[in-house]
Amino acid sequence: MVNEEKIGFHKGCLTTLAKEREELLKLVNITEQLMGLHVKSLKDFGVDLEKEAQKANQAEK
Repeated sequence: MVNEEKIGFHKGCLTTLAKEREELLKLVNITEQLMGLHVKSLKDFGVDLEKEAQKANQAEK
């Protein structure tokens, strides 16, 4: 391969990977939003997630 072809190949890979990273970040943001909604709903039902996490940590020890 000529250096120009190699450079083009690597630039194309970076472009593709950058777009894939953007899509992954979108997915992570959506997941975080959904988790936040579930946490809020549990709090509305009176569930103390911090207290439950502490109990779980103590049970592991």
